[in-house]
Amino acid sequence: MAITLTACAGNEAPQHTFDVAPYVHKGHVADCGAFKAQADAQAVLRADTFDPNGLDRDGDGIACPALPKPTDRKPVHRDFMTDVDGAPIIEPIKPSPT
Repeated sequence: MAITLTACAGNEAPQHTFDVAPYVHKGHVADCGAFKAQADAQAVLRADTFDPNGLDRDGDGIACPALPKPTDRKPVHRDFMTDVDGAPIIEPIKPSPT
């Protein structure tokens, strides 16, 4: 006897959603500590690639990599970064050695 499983409409895994509106196009309003999950911070970075919140401090396109799941590790393409005041930074900020 064989069992066949088929996907049914509406049976997909729920999509993680996050409201980015309070965080984008408002300047520096949050840092990594304001988010419960890495995917939330990544959604904010995707919505505002100028990154006035400093979520992608090393310039690799991944916001707040130390935050817990759910995660979104697809890099965001950025030509430059900005500081907390929104001014362009030519060189990525290097993390300080610990």
